[in-house]
Amino acid sequence: MQQNHIMVSRDPLRDVLEFPEGDVEVGIVPRKIRTEMLIVPEEPPDSWNPQVRDVVRCHTANWVVVSHKYRHHSSSCWVRDRAGERLEIVKSLPKQQFEIEQTGKEEEKIFGEEKDALNTAETPRGSWASFDLRNSVSDALITELLQKNPPETIDSLNEIRRLEDRQSSLFLLYPAQDEEEIVERRIPAEIPSEHLGHRILVKCLQLKLELEVEPIFASMALYDAKERKKVSENFYFDLNTENIKKMLSSYITFSDISTQSRSCIFDITYPSSDVFLVIKLEKVLQGDITECAEPYMKEDKNREKLKVNAVTSCDRLGKYRMPFAWTAVYMMNVFNGSNSLERDSGSDRESVGSNSLDLLTADRKSNSSFEQFKRKASDMSNLTRRGSLERRCGEKRRSWSPEDLGTSIDTFRPITLTISNFFKQEGDKLRDEDLFKFLQDLKRPTVLMKKLKCIPASLKLDIAPCPEEFKYCLTPELARLRPYPDDKGRPTKEVLEFVPREIFVPNYLYRDLLFVYPKDVNFASRTVMAGSARNIAVKIQLMSGEDEASAMPVLFGRSSCPEFATEQYTSVTYHNKNPDFYDEFKIKVPCNLSNNHHLLFTFYHISCQKKSEQPTVETPIGYTWLPLLKDNCLQTGEFLLPITTEKPPPNYSYISPDVTLPNMKWLDNHKGVFSLVLGAESTVHTQDRYLNRFLYLSELCETGRVPRAIGEANLESEIKQSCNDISLAQSEPLVRFLPLILDKLVQLVIKSPVLGSIKMNLSREAFEALTSVVNCITNLQEGHKDQHGRHSLLTTYVNYQTSAAFGASGVSLSGFSPPQSPGYMPRPTTLSPTRHNRSTSHPELHETDEEIALITKGIDRTASMRSPAAESILVSSKSRKPLHEEIVLQWVVSSGPAREMALANSWFFFELMIKSMVTHLASLEMLEAPRRVRFSDQFLDDITSLVTMITSEIVARFMKDTKSITNLNASLAFFLFDCLSVADRGFVFGLIKQYCKQITRKMLNLPDVIGLIHLKLDLLRIVCSHEHFVALNLPFGTPFAPCSGPASPSPSVSSSNSQSSFLSTLVGGDKATYADLSLEFCQQHFLVGLLLGELPVVLEKNNLHLHAKCVNMIRNLMTCHDCDPRYADPECKSRVAALYLPLLGIVMDCLGQLHTGPHDNSKDPKGPFNEEAENQHGISQNIAMAIAGTYHNFQQSSTKTILSYETTRNLLTCFLWVIKNVNTSCLKQWWAELPNARLRQLLEVLYISISCFEYKGKKVIKKKSQPSFRKTSELKSKLEDVILGKESARSEMMKRKEKNPQAGGTGERLRWRKEVLTWKSSNTEANERPKAEIEMDAHIEGNFSTEIGLVILDTLENIIQVASHSDNLQSLLGVVLRVVLHFMSKNQSTTLLKNIFASQRSLIFKFPNLLFDEETEQCSDLCSHLLKHCSSNISTVRSQAAASLYLLMRQNFEIGNNLARVKMQVTMSLSSLVGTDSSFNEESLRRSLKTVLVYAEEDNEMQDTSFPEQVKDLIFNLHMILSDTVKMKEFQEDPEMLIDLMYRIAKGYRNSPDLRLTWLNNMAKKHLERGNPTEAAMCLVSSAALVSEYLHMLEDQPQLPIGAVAFQKVTPNALLESAVSDDVVSPDEEGVCLGKDFTEQGLIVLLEHAASYLNTAGLFEAVDEVYQILLPILKVNRDYKRLSCIHRKLCEAYERIDQLQGKRIFGTYFRVGFYGSKFGDLNGVEFIYKEPSLTKLHEIFSRLENFYSERFGPENVVTIKDSNAVDHAALDPEKAYIQITYVEPYFEPFEVKYRPNQFDKNYNIKRFIYATPFTPDGRAHGELGEQYKRKTILTTATHFPYVKTRIQVVDRRQVVLSPIEVAIEDMQKKTHELAQATNQEPPDAKMLQMVLQGCIGTTVNQGPMEVAIVFLSNLTDGQTKPTQQQNKLRLCFKDFSKKCGDALRKNKNLIGPDQREYQRELERNHNRFCERLIPLVNTLPADSYVHFVKK
Repeated sequence: MQQNHIMVSRDPLRDVLEFPEGDVEVGIVPRKIRTEMLIVPEEPPDSWNPQVRDVVRCHTANWVVVSHKYRHHSSSCWVRDRAGERLEIVKSLPKQQFEIEQTGKEEEKIFGEEKDALNTAETPRGSWASFDLRNSVSDALITELLQKNPPETIDSLNEIRRLEDRQSSLFLLYPAQDEEEIVERRIPAEIPSEHLGHRILVKCLQLKLELEVEPIFASMALYDAKERKKVSENFYFDLNTENIKKMLSSYITFSDISTQSRSCIFDITYPSSDVFLVIKLEKVLQGDITECAEPYMKEDKNREKLKVNAVTSCDRLGKYRMPFAWTAVYMMNVFNGSNSLERDSGSDRESVGSNSLDLLTADRKSNSSFEQFKRKASDMSNLTRRGSLERRCGEKRRSWSPEDLGTSIDTFRPITLTISNFFKQEGDKLRDEDLFKFLQDLKRPTVLMKKLKCIPASLKLDIAPCPEEFKYCLTPELARLRPYPDDKGRPTKEVLEFVPREIFVPNYLYRDLLFVYPKDVNFASRTVMAGSARNIAVKIQLMSGEDEASAMPVLFGRSSCPEFATEQYTSVTYHNKNPDFYDEFKIKVPCNLSNNHHLLFTFYHISCQKKSEQPTVETPIGYTWLPLLKDNCLQTGEFLLPITTEKPPPNYSYISPDVTLPNMKWLDNHKGVFSLVLGAESTVHTQDRYLNRFLYLSELCETGRVPRAIGEANLESEIKQSCNDISLAQSEPLVRFLPLILDKLVQLVIKSPVLGSIKMNLSREAFEALTSVVNCITNLQEGHKDQHGRHSLLTTYVNYQTSAAFGASGVSLSGFSPPQSPGYMPRPTTLSPTRHNRSTSHPELHETDEEIALITKGIDRTASMRSPAAESILVSSKSRKPLHEEIVLQWVVSSGPAREMALANSWFFFELMIKSMVTHLASLEMLEAPRRVRFSDQFLDDITSLVTMITSEIVARFMKDTKSITNLNASLAFFLFDCLSVADRGFVFGLIKQYCKQITRKMLNLPDVIGLIHLKLDLLRIVCSHEHFVALNLPFGTPFAPCSGPASPSPSVSSSNSQSSFLSTLVGGDKATYADLSLEFCQQHFLVGLLLGELPVVLEKNNLHLHAKCVNMIRNLMTCHDCDPRYADPECKSRVAALYLPLLGIVMDCLGQLHTGPHDNSKDPKGPFNEEAENQHGISQNIAMAIAGTYHNFQQSSTKTILSYETTRNLLTCFLWVIKNVNTSCLKQWWAELPNARLRQLLEVLYISISCFEYKGKKVIKKKSQPSFRKTSELKSKLEDVILGKESARSEMMKRKEKNPQAGGTGERLRWRKEVLTWKSSNTEANERPKAEIEMDAHIEGNFSTEIGLVILDTLENIIQVASHSDNLQSLLGVVLRVVLHFMSKNQSTTLLKNIFASQRSLIFKFPNLLFDEETEQCSDLCSHLLKHCSSNISTVRSQAAASLYLLMRQNFEIGNNLARVKMQVTMSLSSLVGTDSSFNEESLRRSLKTVLVYAEEDNEMQDTSFPEQVKDLIFNLHMILSDTVKMKEFQEDPEMLIDLMYRIAKGYRNSPDLRLTWLNNMAKKHLERGNPTEAAMCLVSSAALVSEYLHMLEDQPQLPIGAVAFQKVTPNALLESAVSDDVVSPDEEGVCLGKDFTEQGLIVLLEHAASYLNTAGLFEAVDEVYQILLPILKVNRDYKRLSCIHRKLCEAYERIDQLQGKRIFGTYFRVGFYGSKFGDLNGVEFIYKEPSLTKLHEIFSRLENFYSERFGPENVVTIKDSNAVDHAALDPEKAYIQITYVEPYFEPFEVKYRPNQFDKNYNIKRFIYATPFTPDGRAHGELGEQYKRKTILTTATHFPYVKTRIQVVDRRQVVLSPIEVAIEDMQKKTHELAQATNQEPPDAKMLQMVLQGCIGTTVNQGPMEVAIVFLSNLTDGQTKPTQQQNKLRLCFKDFSKKCGDALRKNKNLIGPDQREYQRELERNHNRFCERLIPLVNTLPADSYVHFVKK
C-alpha cells in the first residue's frame, strides 16, 4: 500500500482499498452490579490483606475490552436474521408469475366467455371441427414487431427492459448456509454476570393461631428431599401484632428495618421435583413442648390464664426460644398448578371474597388430625390461581425434565396458598434426617405420618415467579439492590441458595459468610453434684480476642431485632441432657482474619421455672471454641469438640480445644461431645488446600514477609510446587476462583517476584501451571464449549477479566451493552492513554523490556484513568515483560505435558496474546502507528517459530487425533485472522504462505490427502472471513479496475523488514493475466489467489463433502460482499467481483463435473454441445451393472466425480455473481480475446445454469425441510460410490486399518460415523410446513430464479455482441441459440419470458441463417417451444410466443418465398405437443393461432405477397390437428383408448413420415409413463423400420437394413411400415423427412433406445435381434467404443437368459368384450389386453369397472362374470356391459416344437384360447357324464408385443369337447403333474406329497375312480367293445397308475422316520385304487395287470 500510495490516493474507491482508522479500539465496559454500591469489606482498605485486596479488585473492577469497529461485516460475527430478511424481501419485491403455479380457476376466468360461446353452438361439446377460428378472440399485439427498427435500436430497447426492477443483491435471495458449515464463527464471550437461578418470590401475608397469647417466631427454607440437603438459608419473618411484640420489649429495644422483612426471593439453580418449602415455628421458652402445644389443640381454653403464663415467660425467658411446630409445601404442586387433593364429594367449598380456598378446620377432638389433614391436602396447602378457580386435570404431569421444570418455575401462574394446619414439633425429631423422612412421607402418606399431631393455624402465602426488577430488595449481605427508592418500604430479602450440586460459575462479587449449625451436645456424663444440665442453650460468639469486649457484632439478626448481634442462642429442648439442634447462625466473616479469630461456644442450663434457690435464669455449664483459621485456611466441615467445664485459659484462642491443656477440667475425659457443622459461602476463602496454598505463597511474595517455617531460600521451590499442585484442586473451587488464579499465574509469567536481592525465575512454572489450569477447565462440562473447543469460562476471562484492573476507575463506555447474540459485537469507547516513549526492543526476551505491558493491572492514565493498583504497577513496570512476548517465548521452548496441553488449548493462548498485543499498543498509543514498528523483530521471529511448530504438529498428527488437530488448526487460523488487524499484513501473509508450503509438502508424500485439504480449507475460510478481506487483496492497479490511477512508474520494492509484501509491478495491460490464476494475479491478490487456487485441486478429488466445503467457502465470501453496505455502490462491487474473475475459468474447466439438475428432461442433459450425452438423472449403466453384480471398473482412476446438485448450484451462483457485477465493457474486451472453444465452454456453463436454477414450483418447495440437510442428489451420489466400491464401508475400514485418512475423517457425514452425521427422519414436519412460509419461500425463490435468468440473458447478449464483431466467433451464434432454446424449455417467470422472447426475436432477426441453413433440429426445437408457450394460460406469455411464431414464419418466407420448412416443423411440433403434454391447453393455443392470423392481416408490408394466405393455410391446418386433441383429452384417463387414438392418428400420417415418427415417439413416451417398456420398444422398432425404409430408398448401403423387412425377426408387425411405392415416401419432396431421425445416426439412436427398453422389459432374446441390425452399421463406422459396449450388453443378456431359465414370468392376457351403445364404436368389439405379469382376474375387473363406473355411472355398468357367448338382444340398451376372460397363448401342434421355452411361447403371439364348461341343459357344471367343454381360439390383428397393449380380435374359432374327452384331458393333466413332481431336480418332498395327496388321498379318492366308473363301467362285462375314446381313457389310467407308483417309491426315499405311517397309508390307498381299477381297464389277466402296476 505504501509503495503504491500515489495510485491508491488517486483511486476514487480508496476507502475500500485502505484499512479505516480506528478499526481496533480498546475501551472500558462498566461492571454491571445489581446493588446500589459495590460490595466491599467494611474495614478500612489499609487493613485488607493482599488476598482480600486482589479479590476486591477482581470483583469490583470494570473490564477492558478490545473491539473491532467493522467486525460485524465479517461472517465470523455476522449472524443473518433470515426471518427478518425474508420478510423484508417479500415486502420489497414483486411476486413473479409462473405458468407452473397457474390453476384451473384462472384458466376458466380467462376463457369463460369463449367457452360459453362454444357451448351455445349447435355442435357437440368440445368439438373443433366446425368452430370458426375467425370469430375467436386474439391476444394483445406487440406493435413494435411490425415496425422496421434497426437491430441496434432493438438491442437497446431490450437492454433497457432487462434492467428494469433488477435485484442488486443476488445472495440475499439465496438460501443461507447451514450453521455447521460456518467454521469461522466463534461464539462471543459471555459478559460476566452474577449467577442467579430460577427465582421465586414468596410473600408472607398472615399467620394466625386460634390462641394468640404469645409471640410466634417463623422461619422458612427450601429442602430437597431427593438430594437430602437443605438448599437455602433460613428466612426469618415476624407476623406478630404490635401488642404481642411489646411482650419482648425488655429484650429487644429496637429492630432494624432489614429484620422486618416479610417477603423473600428464593433461587433454585437445579430444578427438582422433590423441593419442599419448610416453615418452622418457634415460641418463647416455657417448658415441655407437648404441654406448651396442648392448649393450641384443645377447644376449652382458659385464655386469661394462658396469657398470664405467656407474659411471665416473656419477661423472664424472652431471649430463649423453643421449637413449636412445622409444616411443608410441596413445590411441584405450586409449579404445575395441581391441587393434589384427595377430596370427598362436596368437601370443597369456596371462601367468599377471597382468591384462596381455605381448608376445612381440622377436627380437634380427634387424637390425630392427620386423617383429615391428608384428606384435604397432601401438600399442606390449598392452591388458587389468581384469576381462575378451576384447573384442568390434564395439566398434571407425572415426570418432568429439568428443562421443563425450569421453564415451569419461571412461568407458573402466581398463587395464594393457605396452610391451615401445622405439625407439632417432637423434641426427639429435630434433626434434618428426621425432617427428610417426613418430607418423603408427605408425598406418599404412610402410617408414620398418622402419628403426628396437628396444630390448627392459618398461614397465608403468596408465591409467584420473581419479576426481573423488584423494589426494596436486599442481598443476603443486606446490601440494597436497585431500585431502592427510599427507606420507607418494608424490604424483601434475597435468600442465599445452597446449591445441592457443583455449580461451575466464577465468583462475581465479594461475599464472605459463615454458617454455623450446632447439631447436638451430650451432657449425660455431667454429675448431679456439678449442677443441673437439662434445659441446655448454646451461646455463639465470634471473638477477635479473648476478653468479653472482643465479641464482634457480626452475627446476622433474625426477625424484628437489631441487624447484627454479638451473640445468639440456640433453641432449648426441655429436660434433655442430650439435645439435638436445628438452628442456623449466619456470620459475616471479617476480612482481616488472624489466628486468634475463633468461635466461642458457651453452654448454659436455662431455669424454666422460677426458684428461690436459683435466682439466675442461665447457669454456665461448659465452654468450647473453634479457631477459624487452620494452616491459613478457613475451617469448614463437621467438627466434634470437647467441652471444658471451666473458662478457657489465657491464649486459648491460638490452640485447638483438641489439645489437652493442663489444669483444665473436661467433660467426659476430654472426649468430643459437641458436634457442629461449619459452612462457608465465601469468594475470599477457596476452601481448597491447593488453591489456598498457592494464593498464600503468592501473598508472601507480594508482602515479602516470609514465615520462618518456610524461609526465603525455600520460598521459590514452594511456589513452584504450589504452581504444579493447582491442577490437583477440586473443579468447583477452581472455577469459582478462576479469574483470580489466572490473574496470579499471568502475573507470575510476566513478572518474576523479587525478595531482597533474590529474583525468582517462575515464568516457566507459571506457564506450565497456566496450561494445566486451562486444560482442567476445558475438560469440564462439554456443553459449555463451542465447535472449536473454546470453553465459555475461558473466553469470558480472556475477553473481559484478564485485564480486570485495566480500567477500574476509568472512563465508562456510554451506551455500551454486552453482546446478546453471536452477531453483536461491542464497540467500547476508545481509550486515550498517556503517551509513553517506546524504547527499542532488546533481542533477548528474557531480559527486562522497558515497554509497559498493562495486561492484568490498571493503567496510569494521568488523571483520566486511574485504578488503585495502577501506581504500584507503574513503579515496577521495568521488571514486567509484555504478556504476548512472554507467552510466545514460553510456548516455543515448552516441552512435555505443558506443550501438549498448550497445543490442546491453543486458542486460549492465542486469544490471550492478541488481547495483550492490542492493549499493549493502546497503552503506548500505537494503535495507529505503522504496522512494521508495532512489535519487536524478536517477537515476530518467535511468532514465526511458533506457527511453524504448530503447523508441523498439524501435519504430523492429523491422522491420529482428528478432533484435537482440527481445533488446533482452527486456533491457528483465528490467530492469523486476528493478527491481520494489528500486525504487519505482509508478515501475516508470510505465515500463511509458510503454512500452505508445509501442508503441500506433506501432501506430496501421502496417498490420501483428504484430511489435510479439509484442514487447509478450514484455515483459509477462517482467515479470509476477515472484515477487510477486500482491502487485504489490493483491488487496484489491474485492467479490471478501470477507475484506478496510473500505475507506479517504477517497480515496487519489497520491504526488507516485512517478510513478504506480495506486491508486484502493477500494470494494466493484459486482461487475461488478471482473469486467470497467473503469478501476477496471485501476487497482487494473495488471499483470493490462495482460495481460488484450492478450488481446482479440490475438484480433482473424489469427495463430495470436500467439494461442497471448498465451494461454500467462496460462496460465503461473496455473500458477505453482496450484503456489505460498504460495497453497495455498483462501481465498488464491480471492483470486488473482479477479484474473483479466475473463478470463471475454473468453472469452465470443471464443466464435465457439473450436475445438470435433478429433473432435467431436456434433449441434451449434458448441454447443447455433446452428441452422446449420458442421462445423468436415472440410474447409470454402471450402477445398474453393479446392482446386478456384474460391474467391472473400466474407468480410469483419473475420472472426476460429478459434483452434487447443491454444490453445483452454489458454484454456479458464485459464477453468475461475478459475471453480474464485473464491469461489462471489461468483460466483453476479455471475451473478445478468448478462443472459440473457451467461449463455447462459457455457454455450456450458462446452459447448465438454466437447468440448475429452474423454478420448481410450490409443490417442490413444500417438500424441502428447514434447516436443509443432505439432498437426494448427494445421497444418490454416495449410494453410487458405495455400490461401485469407491467409498464403501469396507474400503473406509481398510483405509483406517492402513492408517490412511479417510474421506469422512475430517467431518464428512457418512452414515457409519455417528458423531458426524445427524440423523433426520424422512417423516419430518417439513411435509406440513405452514402455508405462509411456503408462500414466502416461493416468492423469494421466484425472484431469485428470475434474477439468475436475467443475468444469464445479459451474458448471452454480451456474447452475441462479442461474436457479431468477430469473424472467428460467428459459429458461437448457433450455440447461443441452443442456450436460448433451452431457456425457453424451462419453467420461467413471465418477466423473464418476455425478455427471453425479445432476445430470441432479436437473434433470429439479425441472424436468420441460424435456423434456415440446414439447422433443422434447432428450427424444430424453436417451433416446439413457441407452440408450448402459445398454449400458456398467461396472456402475456401467449402474446410474446405468438409474436415470435409469426416473426419466424415471416423470416422463413422472406428467405425462400414459402413456409415449407416452418410449416413442417410447426406441424410436427404441434403433433408432438398434443400427444405428450398433459398440461397442454387447446383453448389457449387457439387464441394464439388467432393472434398469428391477426399479425398476418395487419402486416402491411406483406399484403402484396402470398405470405398471408400461406399463414392462413398453415393456421387452419394446425387447427385441424387440434380436432383430435379434444378426443384425446376426453380419454386422458383411459390409457388403452388414448393409445388407440394416438395409433389412429399416427396411422393417418402414413403419407407424412415425419409426423408418423412424431406420433410413434409420443406413444413411446406414454408407454414409458405407464411403465410399459416393451410397448415403448415396439414403438421405437416401428420408427426404426420406417427410417430404414427411407434410408434404403435414398441410397442402398450394405450396412443399412433393407427396409422394414429386416425387422421381421424382431417383430412381424414391422412389415406394416413397408412403403408400397415411392409415392408414399418421397425423399426429394420439400419439407419431407427433415427430422434428425431420418439419418444413419438417428437410426442408431432409435435402435439403441429400443434395445435398452427391451432389456428393461426382460426380453433379452429380442435385444439380440435388435443389436444384430445395429452391429453392421457400427462395424462399418469403426465405432469400436459402441461395439464394445454392445457386446458387453449382449454378454449380460445371455447370462441373464441362462440365470433365469425356468424362472421368467411374462405378461398376462385377458379377453375383454364391450357391449352396449354407451361404448359407441366399441360396441360388440373384443380385445386381447396385455397386462403386467401375475395380474389377477379380479384386478383387471376392478380397474375397468371403476373406470367405466366413473364415466357412465356405477348404476349403468354391468360386468359379465361368465365367458359364454353374449346375447345382444337380451342386454339393456341403456347399460354398458363388460365381459372379461382369462386367456392363454395358443399354438397349433406343429408350432410347439418351434417354441421350446417360455420366451418363445410369449413373444410374437397372436392366437389365444380359453375354455368354457357347459351342460346340455344350460348349466355350467353338471355330472361327469354330461359335462362338456367349449374351447374358443381367438386371433388378433397383429402380434404381441405391439405398439399397443390391447389388440382387436379379428377371428374366433370354437372346438367342443365331449364329456369323455374332457375326462381324458383332465387325466392327462393329472398324470403330467405327477411326472413333473416326481422328476423334479432337486426333489421337493412337500410338492410331491401334495400332488400324491390330490391323486390317491382318501379324501379325493373318488375323483379319478369316479371318472373310471362313469366312462368305463360298461366294459366290465367283457362283452362290450371299447370305443376309441374309451381305449384312450384306459391308457390314461394305466399311465396314471404307473406314475402314482413311481411317485410313491420316490417319496419313500425322501421321507424321514416320522412320516413312515403316512407313507404306508398312501400305499394302502394306492393298492385299493388299483384293485378297484383292474376290472375297468384290464384287457389282460388280472394277475398280470397287478404285477404290471406294482412293478
